Amino acid sequence: MAERVVSPSDRAFAATVEVPGDKSLSHRSLIFAAMANGASELSNLGPGEDVGATLRAVQAFGATWDGATMSSPGIDSWSEPGSPIDCGNSGTAMRLLAGVTAGRPFHTELSGDDSLSRRPMERVAGPLRLLGAGVETAEGGTAPMHITGGSLEGASVSIDVATAQVRSAFELAAVQANGVSTIDSPPGYRDHTERMLESWGRGERLGSTAFRIHPGPVPPGSYDIPGDPSSAAFLWASAAIREGAAVTTPGVSLNPGRIGFLQVLGEMGAQVDGVVSGEFHGDPVGTVTVRGSGLGAAFVPAELVAATVDELPLVAVVAAYGEGITKVTGASELRTKESDRITSTVAMIRALGGGADEESDGFTVLGTGFLEGGVVEARRDHRIAMAAAVAATAANGSVTVSGAEAAAVSWPGFYEILESTWSSR
Repeated sequence: MAERVVSPSDRAFAATVEVPGDKSLSHRSLIFAAMANGASELSNLGPGEDVGATLRAVQAFGATWDGATMSSPGIDSWSEPGSPIDCGNSGTAMRLLAGVTAGRPFHTELSGDDSLSRRPMERVAGPLRLLGAGVETAEGGTAPMHITGGSLEGASVSIDVATAQVRSAFELAAVQANGVSTIDSPPGYRDHTERMLESWGRGERLGSTAFRIHPGPVPPGSYDIPGDPSSAAFLWASAAIREGAAVTTPGVSLNPGRIGFLQVLGEMGAQVDGVVSGEFHGDPVGTVTVRGSGLGAAFVPAELVAATVDELPLVAVVAAYGEGITKVTGASELRTKESDRITSTVAMIRALGGGADEESDGFTVLGTGFLEGGVVEARRDHRIAMAAAVAATAANGSVTVSGAEAAAVSWPGFYEILESTWSSR
């Protein structure tokens, strides 16, 4: 494993940074472009390994890619892949691809690395079976997944977790079905897929959480992907924990299901300003500035967790630099990520001299206003590796990130960008 030593900044900084293209929207844009019959233009795709897995997958089904344009014969002319589709470490790739292949009249095997092969897949298999797809998982309900697709019939399903991946998988299958389908779940999920389907007349909202899918083709189009708020969050956090620092991120997705972290930062006392300036297939896009000031504690309840789930390790870092006890609850989903993020988040804070305790469905952090240097094991989890680097921004010593290469899953070059941010005035 690679180690990265990250030294603290010795002063406040002010920077404007354009973050990479949104990972969630990149996955979806690639899949919809490959489903369409014709050529679609895609720009600012997320650069990480996860997005690369989806790109390779749609090429295996018959789409072609020249670095700017995806050309496809349309989903009705997709061909059966000659070997298993390797989703790497990407749960989003695996679950969305399971949905889109559920309507194809051939067999698809979706595999992944050791980490992905431990994550739960029955939660997506069940709704797809209700549409008529044949879906098999390994013992324990994990990958590899075997999908035998074909003619699907519309269905209605209600799931008990606010998960965009399961909703999106169902929707990608249902848009290929014979007949209308509906899906419902608790609130708090990111609704990128639904906004995109709405923009083409392939879906409509039924109240606050239910969504109806109207089958039919999706058109080729243009996808200029906005910046990723889950990447921007690392820069926002680095500003929040140093009084007087500021980071501005233009052109990021401001989907309501993605910006719970900004709400938490505001509750802790950071100055947060956001302006919507455009949209991407129904998703608001704009500029966010976060300025560091005196930090307190926050309570992150279950209803806010879904909109903050990728940033909860950062919540712990910011909380450690605040004053008081921060509590996160209703976040048992963290245990099924690239690592058990409840355990790995608490271990990260403790490794840097902070106070944190693990709960069954979350964690608590005792904010003392400082962290020390130390060594953090990333546990093959990109968000832990990156959060540990952010913790170094204001630490009383250097932080060594063991397994630092995990950051490339979502943001190659992250450490260099973070360190260049600290040197800005």
